[in-house]
Order: sequence, then structure tokens, then C-alpha cells
Amino acid sequence: MFGPFLLRSLLSTTSTRCSNYLKPQPLSRFSRTFSSANAAATSPSSAADPGGVMDPSRLRNVAVIAHVDHGKTTLMDRLLRQCGADIPHERAMDSISLERERGITISSKVTSISWKENELNMVDTPGHADFGGEVERVVGMVEGAILVVDAGEGPLAQTKFVLAKALKYGLRPILLLNKVDRPSVTEERCGEVESLVFDLFANLGASDEQLEFPVLYASAKEGWASSTYTKSPSDDAKNMSDLLDAIIRHVPPPIASLDAPFQMLVSMMDRDNYLGRILTGRISSGILQVGDKVHGLHKTDSGVVKIEEGKSILLGKALFFPGLKIKTLKSFRIRNPSEISLIALGSSWVTKLRKKKGTSFVSIESAGAGDIVSMAGLNGPAIGHTIANVEVMTALPTVELDPPTISMTFGVNDSPLAGRDGTYLTGKQIGDRLIAEAERNLAINVLPGMSESYEVQGRGELQLGILIENMRREKYELSVSPPKVMYKIEKGQKLEPIEEVTIEVNEEHVGLVMEALSHRRGEVTDMGPVPGNVGRTRLCLTCPSRGLVGYRTVFNSVTRGTGFMHRAFLTYEKSRGPLGNVRKGVLVSMGYGTITAHALMSLEARGILFVKPGMEAYDGMIIGEHSRDTDLDVNPVRTKELNNIRAASKDENVKLTPPRLMTLEEAIGYVASDELIEVTPNAIRLRKRYLDVNKRKTMSKRPKE
Repeated sequence: MFGPFLLRSLLSTTSTRCSNYLKPQPLSRFSRTFSSANAAATSPSSAADPGGVMDPSRLRNVAVIAHVDHGKTTLMDRLLRQCGADIPHERAMDSISLERERGITISSKVTSISWKENELNMVDTPGHADFGGEVERVVGMVEGAILVVDAGEGPLAQTKFVLAKALKYGLRPILLLNKVDRPSVTEERCGEVESLVFDLFANLGASDEQLEFPVLYASAKEGWASSTYTKSPSDDAKNMSDLLDAIIRHVPPPIASLDAPFQMLVSMMDRDNYLGRILTGRISSGILQVGDKVHGLHKTDSGVVKIEEGKSILLGKALFFPGLKIKTLKSFRIRNPSEISLIALGSSWVTKLRKKKGTSFVSIESAGAGDIVSMAGLNGPAIGHTIANVEVMTALPTVELDPPTISMTFGVNDSPLAGRDGTYLTGKQIGDRLIAEAERNLAINVLPGMSESYEVQGRGELQLGILIENMRREKYELSVSPPKVMYKIEKGQKLEPIEEVTIEVNEEHVGLVMEALSHRRGEVTDMGPVPGNVGRTRLCLTCPSRGLVGYRTVFNSVTRGTGFMHRAFLTYEKSRGPLGNVRKGVLVSMGYGTITAHALMSLEARGILFVKPGMEAYDGMIIGEHSRDTDLDVNPVRTKELNNIRAASKDENVKLTPPRLMTLEEAIGYVASDELIEVTPNAIRLRKRYLDVNKRKTMSKRPKE
């Protein structure tokens, strides 16, 4: 019920202004502006009227797809610079801090550039296999793709994956051979790579039209592309004009109707501190304007489910913003029901429309079919849902994603050192964060488990490692189990995920790599020299996903950091049997307190240490790797006895070998099934699942799953 003091505060304006509020007005008058973190000035490429609707025939929606490190993000930088956008730094599309730190692309991003009276919506996609879900959910937004292939390396494992997704949606890719300026790349080598790509197209079932793909040659680092092979174009041709012209010529405009009712499939989702949920997608039909009433639709097995219905709340002479809760209404007191013109629950007004131009966001008033835009105002719909006018009850087809291959269990940190560093400690807080992540990333599934734990399913260690690292930086504390492979049972037979692995190493390391992978049930399918690189060998293998867990650290150590390894999901096959011995035992602490140098000096001979003096330890914490295959309980907190007996010799100087301090990715690949990773904002520790030594002995006698 509404109190008089609240009504007075709402109706404190003059009668003239109150009467104006009763007139129909666009909702954008009442909506907040974007936060400073997301708002930016209009880029030079957005000189056109921001409120106008673009003719679909002048639109081109293009995705840039490639294997990792083949030059996608650098190419996007050059295209933005060619079209007049202000690039604040290299790899401008990598906006996430982890992307800039690691030099990889983690999430797909959309921007638009203008070229010869046409608008090009460009989608930058990740190249790692673990982030393949980002490629799958955005490839349906575009009508064309630029397939970037390293002219020296040729098509690799992830090239096959992203190309298969593009061909599945009927796209006709443009082949761009990048890095042709390298000395080892010749015209003959480019011809070989073109043949390999053509064979890849044919093996993936490309149509005759798709097989006639145009070929361009480029050096994204130097900022030029050419329709003919060259290593050093003339000064007036050192630009991206040939590639931009090829996009206009070979990528068809979107087939869309401006007169049909509005429909849009959500492909990306973000959050703004003021506007709430920001939904991004391509408008399939119709026109969307600020202030339109829309609702969300979700297609299920039982039919189409309505998520939100476009309605507003008008109380007397004051317009309430969308998002008003029912419990908020209960706190008011209504004395005169005639004051209420309209009361309806929901938050489905389009409060803001925006579009990314270059590297900045621009607010727009309307957008038409075929365009890719972001909207705010709805709190319920998520990725894969349909946004439509209130009279439309038909949902658009959702994106089909490949199933996850590994899972990890996230739970509450219950170690003796819990609660010292983090802010979010409870199972509910961890669960809410994981569910929010699953809404933004369809490649991650979250299932509730036992005792405030959650099973998180994903594509690989790197994907789940990025999620854990983000939670660390957000002040979460949690315990994480080792990755488990997700098996399938078909016709009574156990199937496991098999990955295609491409390895490039020096000749002297081939034997060590093949020996290690043989213990992990790897099978070599191809082996040969690397073209243009003397003394280098390329191996192509198939290996179970469970065998590759934790192998990257071993690979980097064996090859002294000179090798390259790329993985991509291939298929499900019959289980290849148990793995060989891939890890030794560990040194387990049986004391609580501060680790001392005196204690570590006597433990160095037992194996490799993971800790250094001054760190905290507790019962059940793993402090090192044992030199044998069994676990060993040790006391790292033992102090030197102080007495009044003079020693015959002076005290020895303590000199310790530098410890092996594990990163998060190394810890994920290292832990065994009876161990956990303790993740806090300031530390990463390994521990046994059961901290008590007697409990561990009892559980070790039980049969393993």
C-alpha cells in the first residue's frame, strides 16, 4: 500500500510537468544513460544518422574464424584502422584483462565498420578449442566468414572445427592466407596450403558453390591484403582495401524484411551496472525502437514458453521504471484507487539500444532487420532465447552446441585456512556466480551436487581454468576437484571423447613426446617434416581427453618451451583402457603452522617441493612431489630445538632449491582423484580430499570408481 509521504515525493513537481508525464512519451526519456565503463563517444565511422534504419542490402555480417595464433585479432585491428577507427592499443578487440595478459581471445566480440556506403558487422572469435562454444553461438548471426590460415603452418586442428561450423550454416568463407611476408613462405607453399584447404572443404562436405572460395594473401602485422600473391606490395596498395572489397563482393546481404514483426535471437549477453542485462543479437525481421514493448520467448520440448510480457506501470501522475518488484508494491499504501491509471507487472520496455562502432559504443534510437545490435530493458531472457513483439508467439531456432567433454566439482573451501582472503565463501554465493556464468556461456553446464557443491561441465581445462581465475579475482574462495572425462553409453558400450592433437617439435624431442603420449593412449596418425623449417617435425595424433589432462605442462618441460601443441575434439570412441603411470606420489603435511627452512632442508632429498619457508601449512596439505610412486606424510613446520648445549660445530647455512610454485592451470592438470585444489584470491594450494590421515587410509582401501 502507498503512504502519503511517498506519493508527495513522487508528485513533487509542478502541475504542468505532471500533466506532461501523463501524455504518451518514449521511454528513453526516463531511462538512464550508459555507465562510464560502457559508454563512449561516437567513432569516426558512425557519421551517418544514428537514429536511422540501415537498408539490409547495405549490410554485411562477417565472422573472422581461424586456428589459434593465426592472426585474427591483429587482422581486426588493421580493418578498424583502415576504416578510420581510433585504436588505443594493439589487440584492441581483446577487452578482457585475462585476454590481454595471456595474449589469447576468450570471448566473441562484435563491432561495425563503414566501407563505401556499406556497414560491415565484424565478429572476432576465439581460436582455442576450449572456447569453441563462442564460435558456435555467433556463426548463426552472420552470412559470411573470413577463414584465416597461416601460410606457413597451413590448416590445423581448430581450422577444421571452425570451418565445419561455418559450412554447416551454409556460409561461403573467404580464404585469407596470412603471414605471407615470412621468409619461409613462397608462392609454391601458398599453393600447397590452398590445396590442403580445398581438401579440407571437400572432406567436410562443402557444396560446389562453397568449394569455389576466393583466395587473398595478407600480412596482418604489416597491415595489407592483396588479391594476388606478393611479398611486398606497392606503397599505395599497403592497405586492407582488397579484403574489404572482397567482403562486399562475395558476402551476401542478410535476407530480412523490415515490414514483418520484430524478432531477434540473443547470441551474446553482458551486464551494465545501471541498465542491467544487455542482450546482443541479429534482428531477424522487423524494426526495433527505444520504447517498444517486447517479450522473451523460450523454445522447449513442450512448446514455446513466454518469459516476459511487455507491460508498464503507471501510478497516478508518476511513471515507474521497468524492473519494479512485487514486494516493492506491497510496501506502499493506496488511499484512492482512482489515482491508478494502469498497474501491470513486468519489465519489457526497450530502455536502450546501442551499437558498437569501431572500439566505442554508440546509442541509437532504432535498428532494422539484418543488423546486429544490443538492447537493454529485459531481465529474464538469456542467450538462445528470442526477443519479439508482444503479439509474436513464435520462437526462432536455437543454436545447437557440441556436448561438453570434461567436468569439475566446485565446492566450499573447508580447509583450516578458509576465510582469510576471500569475500564470497558460502555455497549459495558460489552457486549464484556459476549459474550467472552458465547464462552467459552456453558451452558451460552447471548441475547442483551434494553438500553445497556444483558440477561444472565444459570443453576443456583452459575454459574451466579461466572461469576459476575470474572467480579468484572477484574475491571468491572455493575448492575444486580434478577434471573428469564425461563418458557416453551407447548400446551398452562405454565411449570416451577422443581429441585430435597436432604437435610441432624439434627432432631431438620427438622420442620423448611419443613415449609420454603412448602412456596416455595416444595413437600417431601422421608424421613428417614441417615445410620451411629445417629440423622440425610435425606429429598428428588421436588421444583420449583424459590422457591429455595435465599433459601440456609436461610437454612444455620436455620440449624446453620450443614445441607447439594444439587440440580439438574429434569424436567419441570405445574406451582405450587404463592410462599408464603419468604421475608420482606426493609429500603430505602432517603439521599445522608456518613452514620453516630447517624442516624443508631435510625434505629436499625426498622430492620436489611446492612451498617455501614462511608459507602456512596444515594437515593434509600437499607440499611437494615424492620421488617414488607412493605418498609420504612429512612435517614441514618442524622447528630447530633451542637448548643451552653448545654444539661442536657452528650451525649450517640453510640453502634451499627454489620450489616449483604451481599456476592454476598446472594445478588443474596435476591433482589426482583423491585430491582437491584450494583456490583463494591470494593463494593456490593442493590438498588431500580427506585431511585426516586415518580417514585417508580408510578411503584408500575402498574400490575406485
